[in-house]
Amino acid sequence: MELLRFFTAGNVDDGKSTLIGRLLYDSKSISTDIIETLTRQSKSTGVDTDIDLALLTDGLRAEREQGITIDVAYKYFSTEKRKFIIADTPGHAQYTRNMFTGASNADLAIILIDARNGITDQTKRHSIISGILGIPHILICVNKMDLVDYKQEVFEQIKADYQEFSKQIGLKKISYIPVSALAGDNVVNASEKLNWYTDGSLFEFLENVEIAHEEDVQDARFQVQYVIRPQTDELHDYRGYAGSVLSGTLRKGDQVQLLPLEVSTTIEKIEKHQQEVLEAHAGEPVVIHLAEDFDVSRGSSIVRISEVPNVENTIEATLCWMDNKPFQSGQKLLLQQNSFRSKAVIKEVDATIDIHSFEDLPSDGTINLNEFCKVTIKTAEGITYDSYKRNRKTGAFILINENTNNTVAAGVIL
Repeated sequence: MELLRFFTAGNVDDGKSTLIGRLLYDSKSISTDIIETLTRQSKSTGVDTDIDLALLTDGLRAEREQGITIDVAYKYFSTEKRKFIIADTPGHAQYTRNMFTGASNADLAIILIDARNGITDQTKRHSIISGILGIPHILICVNKMDLVDYKQEVFEQIKADYQEFSKQIGLKKISYIPVSALAGDNVVNASEKLNWYTDGSLFEFLENVEIAHEEDVQDARFQVQYVIRPQTDELHDYRGYAGSVLSGTLRKGDQVQLLPLEVSTTIEKIEKHQQEVLEAHAGEPVVIHLAEDFDVSRGSSIVRISEVPNVENTIEATLCWMDNKPFQSGQKLLLQQNSFRSKAVIKEVDATIDIHSFEDLPSDGTINLNEFCKVTIKTAEGITYDSYKRNRKTGAFILINENTNNTVAAGVIL
């Protein structure tokens, strides 16, 4: 069954949590005991309805007491057609880093716009982050249509405004849908009040939207997570390289190159669940055996000779700074890309990205919490990568403070 990962984003009070709650409630994806618990909790929130649907995704009691969602809340549900993972990201500008995290593996972004307010700075911020992350599909969900009397002209004006704005930030596929999350109009079931909109409900859209699959990336990429050497009497010569295929397909007999060693050999055998198979596809955990023994270690890459990626000690990237403490020049960092890890330093802060206009601005060398910038990074060991636009699996990384072990930034390679 296909899996669709999507996230919601929007201004505070645009109704993100209510939308997800309505989606789960009306699609009958919530168990009876949870509904009973939420009904009891809803009495203390002062909502006008019997059940406060936003409580389904507001994760912590302290968050609910403040009336905001400050972390990324994940929900899982399935229908007969698909499985879904939803990330409900916070609306406040100061939690940009949370949105960046929630969006990093998404197939779809749902950006909510309050029908009364139209496009705001936060709408632009969330759209630009979606553009930086290369989200394959954007859905503009115009919410609270009940508060503008379900007027088609309000929806069409917001759609026209967003189409004009989106031209400058390189978004891919964009769709638009009018809803009222609180009233349930056009979320799971089509609404007579929105009968001028004929492209189906949000639920129908989610079940049918085209998903960009990892296997659609043709270049085969495998990164070693563990080197398996039992060294027992029975398995004295066993040497297998365990990991997941990041993209593409690898087959027994393929001529491959080991990176960063830059030596070539052949795939002798592929094991999956302790059974030998002829090929391994994107997302599958396997053990690969090579025809010759080399000094392959955790983080090394196995790629087909005809599809060799970049191997460099210097990369250019876009960063989202996630640490409360600002970046300090010369700061000792670790760059982590899947299972690859190397000491690294930010050699240059090339530009600061204006999150409202998407323009590159001159940098004074500082990076503060939630800021986006373009940087040049130097690594101690060569990193094997593709640009993020080409392959999201090998083009993304995080930076870790070497002293505290805290994640301080997430980035995509340009």
